[in-house]
Amino acid sequence: MPTFTYKARDNRGELKESSILADSLDKAKVALKQDGLWVVDIKQIDIETAPINPFVQAKIETPEPKTENKELKTEKQNTQSSFQEFLEKYQPISLKDMVVFSRQFASMVEAGVALLRALTVMTDQTQNPRLKKALIQIKSEIEQGSTLSDSLEKHPKIFDRLFVSMIKAGEAGGVLDQVLNRLALFMEERSKLTQQVKSAMTYPVVVMVIAVSVFYAMLTLVLPTFSGLFASLGSDLPAYTKFLISISGFLRSWYMLLVIGVIVGIAWVLKNWYQTKEGKFAIDLAMLQLPVLGDIIRKVSVARFTRTFGTLTKSGVPIVTALEVVKDSADSEVLARAIEAVQVKVQEGGTINGPMGESKIFPQMVTQMVAIGEETGQLETMLEKVADFYDVEVSTAVEALTSLMEPIMIVTLGGLVGAIVIGMYLPMFTVISQIK
Repeated sequence: MPTFTYKARDNRGELKESSILADSLDKAKVALKQDGLWVVDIKQIDIETAPINPFVQAKIETPEPKTENKELKTEKQNTQSSFQEFLEKYQPISLKDMVVFSRQFASMVEAGVALLRALTVMTDQTQNPRLKKALIQIKSEIEQGSTLSDSLEKHPKIFDRLFVSMIKAGEAGGVLDQVLNRLALFMEERSKLTQQVKSAMTYPVVVMVIAVSVFYAMLTLVLPTFSGLFASLGSDLPAYTKFLISISGFLRSWYMLLVIGVIVGIAWVLKNWYQTKEGKFAIDLAMLQLPVLGDIIRKVSVARFTRTFGTLTKSGVPIVTALEVVKDSADSEVLARAIEAVQVKVQEGGTINGPMGESKIFPQMVTQMVAIGEETGQLETMLEKVADFYDVEVSTAVEALTSLMEPIMIVTLGGLVGAIVIGMYLPMFTVISQIK
């Protein structure tokens, strides 16, 4: 019966190194899992050694490398190395990259693949250079005895507090495979919700850009040609046409650069103000007051809160810690302050639904569902039901917004073009009347 050496962690997270006898590698993993250990690394001891003949020597002659274009090759290598370092440092890691990583990692750990082997496979398969470099460092730290959660925590720009907290809870409870599956499902649902909102915003933004571009081109390129033609006829232009020509002259003047500078300056001021808590709170609160978009923003915030909070509590994260993580990962400062009020009440021994009911961002249905979950001891289940409900609500609201925006955008585009066409044709009617 072969012998396998392994590194594994128990429910307390302590690393154990020993050996085990088993018929195969899979049976060894099953036996360790039944003992309450999750495998970090495992390999079979090879007791057979190949005989070495000291009298046989092979001499391999290697040709000397050519020195031609050596400086050019060195320069190319330095350029490639610099570009690789740039990608590893600055290339963004999309939500899609994290979804793929979470799903594949969860599948391998659930299948019983050793942690180090799973990280090796993930490193080889990852296309993102920045994520690949981080996984190499994480694998090295685990080989030196660090836990997975501690290794991930050293890369906060890639793995946020939500990710690390769930991994830490999975390690403490000995259910890392289950937590990884929940994390993968959570990332997939979050990606789906984000894509729905982005898809809804893409259409009106594209149509508005096209409308403004067409309006600007007709004012600055087409209208001046007609104004010169009308001036040569010696006819007095209508007031509306003169107004459009004045706008055209302004758009082609240096004053337009001043307007653009003012707009850029205002955007810069708002962006920096948004970085502060008070500015972020004021802007987020104003966004919630918008007629149609504000309702969608509220539903998206509630869906993310309930989904994240439910996933954390179901994974074994304490409620106070889960609220802290959700507060830090909230996109809205209004929601973050509401969660902070809930956290304070819970630390004082109060319920979750009380301060939620006092907040203006949580609908009454959400508060009632949370209250039922607290009373029945099924808070995680109720939070997941609320998250599923609001995911459908967001999808419905996004479709309604898209249906509403389509005719508005078409009318806007037609109105802008029609306004200029009318301004160009009005002088023609004046000239014709004078000729008669």
